[in-house]
Amino acid sequence: MTLQRLTAQMQQAGIRRLAVISGDPAWCLMRATAWRDALAGDWLTLSDNALFPGPHCVPGAVRTLLGREFHHAIFDARQGFHAEAFAALAGTLTAGSWLLLLVPPWDRWLQQPDADSLRWADVAEPIATPRFVDHLQQQILNDAEVLLEQQHQPCRLPPHTDWPQWQCRAPQQQQAVLAQLLALPSGVAVLTAARGRGKSALAGMLAGQQGNCLVTAPARASTGVLAAFAGDHFHFMAPDALLALMPPPPAAWLIIDEAAAIPAPLLQALISRFPRVLLTTTVQGYEGSGRGFILKFCAGLPQVRYFTLDEPLRWSRSDPLERWLNQALLFDDAAAVVPSSSAIPHRASRNDFTALQAAYRLLTSAHYRTSPLDLRRLLDAPGMQLWLAGNALALQGALWLVEEGGLDPALAEAVWAGTRRPRGNLVAQSLAAHAGFAEAATLRSLRISRIAVAAESRRRGIGQQLVAAARHAAADYDYLSVSFGYTESLWAFWRSCGFTLVRIGSQREASSGCYAAMAMLACSDAGETLQRRAAHHLARDWPVLRQHIALEPDITACREAGFTPQDARLAAGFAWAQRPLEASLPVLQRLAGVSAQPLPLIEAAIAAPDALTALARQAGLSGRKALIAALRQQAAIALETLQDVDADVLRQSLK
Repeated sequence: MTLQRLTAQMQQAGIRRLAVISGDPAWCLMRATAWRDALAGDWLTLSDNALFPGPHCVPGAVRTLLGREFHHAIFDARQGFHAEAFAALAGTLTAGSWLLLLVPPWDRWLQQPDADSLRWADVAEPIATPRFVDHLQQQILNDAEVLLEQQHQPCRLPPHTDWPQWQCRAPQQQQAVLAQLLALPSGVAVLTAARGRGKSALAGMLAGQQGNCLVTAPARASTGVLAAFAGDHFHFMAPDALLALMPPPPAAWLIIDEAAAIPAPLLQALISRFPRVLLTTTVQGYEGSGRGFILKFCAGLPQVRYFTLDEPLRWSRSDPLERWLNQALLFDDAAAVVPSSSAIPHRASRNDFTALQAAYRLLTSAHYRTSPLDLRRLLDAPGMQLWLAGNALALQGALWLVEEGGLDPALAEAVWAGTRRPRGNLVAQSLAAHAGFAEAATLRSLRISRIAVAAESRRRGIGQQLVAAARHAAADYDYLSVSFGYTESLWAFWRSCGFTLVRIGSQREASSGCYAAMAMLACSDAGETLQRRAAHHLARDWPVLRQHIALEPDITACREAGFTPQDARLAAGFAWAQRPLEASLPVLQRLAGVSAQPLPLIEAAIAAPDALTALARQAGLSGRKALIAALRQQAAIALETLQDVDADVLRQSLK
């Protein structure tokens, strides 16, 4: 059968297919050119370089394609495989389309360095990704609907199948859900759908027919489809701007698009202000999953109604490309498990793909932001550990740890001084750069990246058991750490696991709407010393921090008087190095308290750290950067006038 006839059959059946072109780089381009010449279409190319005339996009800018449609596309994976971009590209293709995947020679692909690893593996040079590539190769070989063309090998064509004629039923499903939404007297409606089901279009139809609606979303740029269907009735406001209006503007509906990406506290506040609210969220996709959002957030809402769209708009339910993509990137849901109290935690082998697959699906069900990037990191990034409770067929819980620390002392000092920020080492570097403990980056630690327990197995102590098992096995490390958006319930869990709070940031995280908190659990004498010192330092700083942090954690403020040698070193790091102002505010207040002369600029910055632009203007300075420079200079002068501080020695130590 000719390629043209096969493509015509695909169009009639409403399906799309994957075609894998594997060989030397020049041969892959030659074959892609032949495909372009044989089949009419858009032939969008996703690659770092424009390979052909026509539409082109680099992988990192794939979000600009959302809401657009293309007929045929080429994904260049000869140097690296950007999994999220690949999934997003597939979502733009219409019925009858081919997605050409260009990959290295088949037998060399496993060991070829993948340039995409620079994005997620915290490495200086690209690394090979054999586990992920092996998984892809198995998915390609095991799916007869994938066309496989290898250099020096016969081409494998899909089998002949009598596909039924496609009849798209998505519009009828949309109209049925829309009618139910319009009839709702009050309450919260939750609309879930996979990519390509018309979720945003339906939200736009609601706005267009209802008329008096407000739309909000994590980013206005992502509401293009919704806006197109709402027409003149599209009225958008950013979540924070909407919350700032008192009283809230009148609206029959508040439509919150991609609600799972908005911090829960903001979402709760928005919902409480409007009589009817529509929350839309994607339940699978390249940028994360809303399944955890449904389980955790929506379960506590009063008067909540659930709606689902499962009919694709641009392709058939039987689409081979979507089926292959769901299997290759593990977009399918985690299966429900029978709760068990005998699931003994154990460390999983990274070569046990079945266990890794089960763990990834569980993490996806619990954490909105879990995406194919995390799958790649779990499979092939160095320094990963995975602990599981239960077996792959009945997984109760998963704990993902990342190795941190072990930095050279000179590099750790540079991190402390604010002059270097190497990739990775999230908590280890933060404790050095913000809390002021360079040794946190030289010690070896394990950071808890994610933890998840199956919904059916929660409140059985499985999370604590996983942490305890990892702690017991961490004899070669100095401490465990965790970074999280602070809530009372989350901190209660980590405290029950034995962790000590060692840092709270003074700014809310955009991803969670919560203050960033860090806690640690010592595994060695050196780790115990660091933990004790860091907790004491937080207690000393808390009287200043609490003025700007709307929390009441169980921190007993330390009233230790005086200006200590450690204070002098931290103040010197601000004055003569690049330690950040946010982390330096408490020690600057203590410096102002012992200074022989007034420090008006420093005192004003301590009083209103969120209004630095206005403070710069009042001081006649050109902006925030100039203000920080003036604050550093004022701190330096204050240190030089202190009798008990050898400013020259401190300054020389920072060179």
